[in-house]
Amino acid sequence: MHPAYFAMSMATGIVSVACHLVGFAPVAAALFWLNGLVYAALWVLTLARIARYPAAFRADLLSHGRGVGFFTTVAATCVLGTQALVIGGWPGLAFGLWVAGIALWAGLTYGIFAALTVSRSKPPLSVGLHGGWLVSVVAAQSVAVLGAQLAGGGHARAEPTLFFALVMWLGGGMLYLWIIGLIFYRYTFFEMRPSDMSPPYWINMGAVAISTLAGTMIIAAADRSPLVRDLLPFVKGLTLAFWATATWWIPMLVILGVWRHVYRRFPLRYDPLYWGAVFPLGMYTACTYRLAQVFEVDFLRPVPGVFVFLATAAWLAAFVGWAHAVVSWALGRGRRRNIPAAVSQATPGDEPMS
Repeated sequence: MHPAYFAMSMATGIVSVACHLVGFAPVAAALFWLNGLVYAALWVLTLARIARYPAAFRADLLSHGRGVGFFTTVAATCVLGTQALVIGGWPGLAFGLWVAGIALWAGLTYGIFAALTVSRSKPPLSVGLHGGWLVSVVAAQSVAVLGAQLAGGGHARAEPTLFFALVMWLGGGMLYLWIIGLIFYRYTFFEMRPSDMSPPYWINMGAVAISTLAGTMIIAAADRSPLVRDLLPFVKGLTLAFWATATWWIPMLVILGVWRHVYRRFPLRYDPLYWGAVFPLGMYTACTYRLAQVFEVDFLRPVPGVFVFLATAAWLAAFVGWAHAVVSWALGRGRRRNIPAAVSQATPGDEPMS
């Protein structure tokens, strides 16, 4: 089980929220309930993996390539909390998931980064660094998004909650700048093979898209805090800069995807990391909708109406790929169980079952 498998819950949750924003209420509700099942199942599988394969789990935590995938647990938790608040109307559940998200974020951020820092054996930059590192930014910003929404919804301690969301937003923005500089350096000064251009590179865009969404939520809740009101021009400018950066990334990622799968003919088959490519499309839909709303720029309103179909189509493609992979695995497992039994029961001269 890949540590980043919680991206399946992240993608399902944000596509649900995007559908809710543009008016597809039945689809949003269906995906909300489905995401509850997905989220619970992923935790059951994770705990089972810890119990049965503790060495493999620990190795993933200490891996430069796979350890950052655990940050998807934070984002999945907070995105589900946003669903509970916006679609379900359950602020109590949303607050509980927010607290859980903060605890996961703190433990993983300081645990994984500290472990990777003091590790004696480190891979070269071209091997250990990839777009999945930006999930750490997504995790921080997901906490900011849910916190700002709770504050804006009239939370009992709205002002300190909004301040915490503001601090998380700013810290996540700085973390993006640190990591994206290294990723861009790898892009332009190291050889890139088709296998290197894995789906998590879409998080290059998704990390600034969720930073945009967090900024718009902080702006919308600004009346809850005199400090945020004083900072509104700065918050608005930085939010727009995040959105512009996310928009810049989209054509680049499409071009690189065409290079990978069309020009270099890299096979397009299901990989759990593809959920990390679905999430940015849903997040760009949601953040553009909120940006148009709080900035009162009506000419941007058609954009989420288009991207919601792209995000939903990408989610369906990933879901069908996942279902096919599960069925193929189950059938293959059944055949592997049956073949030895048939062979053992064959008499001399009989042809064994193939």
